[in-house]
Order: sequence, then C-alpha cells, then structure tokens
Amino acid sequence: MNSDRAYWIDRALQVVQPVFWNLANGRLRKTMPIECLPGREKDRALYSHLEALGRCLAGIGPWIGQAFDRAPAQVELRSWVMDGIAQAIDPEGPDRMNFEQGAQPLVDAAFLAQGLLRCFDEVWLKLDRKVQSRVLQALIQTRGMQPGINNWILFSAMIEAFLFKAGEQWDPVRILYALRQHEQWYKGDGAYGDGPDFHWDYYNGYVIQPMSFDILNVVKDEVHEGERLHALCLSHMRRYAEVQERMIASDGSFPPIGRSITYRCGAFQPLAQLALANQLPDSLPPGQVRAALTAVISRTLEAPGTFNEEGWLQLGLAGHQPSLAEQYISTGSLYLASVVFLPLGLDGDHAFWTEPRQPWTSRRIWNGEDMAPDKALQR
Repeated sequence: MNSDRAYWIDRALQVVQPVFWNLANGRLRKTMPIECLPGREKDRALYSHLEALGRCLAGIGPWIGQAFDRAPAQVELRSWVMDGIAQAIDPEGPDRMNFEQGAQPLVDAAFLAQGLLRCFDEVWLKLDRKVQSRVLQALIQTRGMQPGINNWILFSAMIEAFLFKAGEQWDPVRILYALRQHEQWYKGDGAYGDGPDFHWDYYNGYVIQPMSFDILNVVKDEVHEGERLHALCLSHMRRYAEVQERMIASDGSFPPIGRSITYRCGAFQPLAQLALANQLPDSLPPGQVRAALTAVISRTLEAPGTFNEEGWLQLGLAGHQPSLAEQYISTGSLYLASVVFLPLGLDGDHAFWTEPRQPWTSRRIWNGEDMAPDKALQR
C-alpha cells in the first residue's frame, strides 16, 4: 500500500474509531466527553453526539462507501457505522440522538445526510428497512427548524437532496432557494459570503462549497437551471481550491483566521473533495495536492494534546487550545476534521495515491523556484 495512503488510513481511524465503536456498542453518551466553554456543558450535551456522528460520516463516507477496498479495517468500520446509525435513531436506546430540540440538529442532520449520500450504495441501501424509516423520519422532522440567513440554508437543502435520492417526497424550493441565494452572495474569485457579508473564515470549506457541490451532483437534472448552477459551482470551487493550496505553508500550517478554527484540517474539504471527484484544476497535480494535504493532516492531528488519553479529540487547532472555541463548539463539533479524508474513497491505484509527491506552491516559491503569478478568476 502507498505509504501516504496507509498514513491517511491510520489517522482517519484514529479520529473516527472512538465515535463509531462506542456508538455501535451503545456507549457514546457514556464515554464521549463534552468539552466546551465553561458554563455551556448542559446546552452542548443536547447536540454533541449527533455532531460527532454526522461529521465523522461526512468524512469517512467515501471510503466505507466503496466496494473495492475490503481491508479488514474498512469492513469493520462500515459495520460499526451501520450499527451506530441504528443506535442513534433507536427511540429506546441509550444513544438515541436529538433531532427535535433546538436549532442545532438541523446542522448535523444535514452532515448525516451528506455522509449517507457519500456511502449511499454500501451503507444506506444495506441498512435495515426499519432503520432507514427511522432515519428518514428524523430528517423530515428538521423541516420545522428555521435556518439563519447564511450558510444554514444549505443544511435544509442538503436534507432535501438526500430525501430525493432516497426516493422520498422532497422540496425543490428549499434547494433552489439555497443555491440561488448563494449565487447572489458570491463575492468573486471563488469565494462566497456567509450570508450577505463576506467573512474571513473557512466556511466556504466547511459547508458552502462542499454542500453546494454535493447537492447539485444529486439534483442538477431535477431543478431549474441545474446544469448551469453546477458548472458555476464547480468553476468557483476549483478556484477556491487553488487559493486553499496556496494558503498551506511549507510546514503544513495555514492562517488561523475566522471562527470554527478548531475544525482543524476540515477547512480543506474543497481541495479533498475535488481530488475525490477527479476535478482538481490543471494547476494542481494530484501528487502535489496529496503532499500538501498530508502536511496539513500531520500539522493539525499530531500536535501534542490533540487527543485526550482516551483518544477523543480536544478543543484546539495545534494541540489543546480550549480558548479557541466559540460558544457553539464542543467535542462532537471537532469531528468535522474528518472531511479532509475524502480521497480515501479513491482506489489505491488512483493517480492521487500513485503520483510521486511534489512540493506544494508555498514550498516551491519560498525555496526560490521561479513560477508564474497567481491570477484571479474572472466573473
């Protein structure tokens, strides 16, 4: 096995195994800590477990969703995921999750839906029918939650896209509203506002571009101007990925700007997702992207204090830095870091894994290589 791929699998398992093993065995509430800002423990305990499930599945879905990789670790993890989903929606189970109370469940029901789309054939279609019915009921319940006028409207749209894929009644209006609104919020050069205003943060990477891309991959033939919106989304995302790659410093660090920085390497989801989709821009060879993302994974997940003694992620970006967390962040939130592992859904023989490592842009320029200047994406 390619050494980088083996490293990615080891790191991915280090992140998600505690969540899925404990959930599959009905022990997630009993064992997962709820680390958050002081005084927020009771509130975040309502949501943290669904956060961990949805975000881990969104990241690891493409790997366990592939039939080609029958490595024991993949097969075992898929089994835990399926058992864990059953536990999460068992109304009498110890790990029954909250899909009804508050507004936060809309967010992580959407990540759960996104994760299920990413492993649809190998996980969703093979779940017990009773489990499927309960998941669908839980997702439909979130329709009563009103999203904010920002990236949250994509959470509603993601759930509707999954319902369509699953053969359920769906609402195209929620999807078109989210997509058209983000078209209005486009700020140029591959970046969207999080609502009407631009924010210097990584929400283009955490939510906006990846969810738009996945939604349109599902419904582009079903909604008005779907093909145009899909082409526009891809064009913007490819430019955004170019910018992201240039933000990775020679040591794998990146600018600690904006909110939710404790999602660590999850900020680079667009770059990982385009690699998975074979849609990287020509300026970014797969071997270069793999090297850059490997550096980010190492920088953010190997820092001392990233995990506690029991193996759970702790608040921070480069180790344990609890003051970096906002009031809405707790242990479960941190598992959005797993979305950096999307390329594990590519076969080990794919060019992403087999091309020789190449230095990424920051390394090349700061080592003195003569390169062409960066250029903005024209509208």
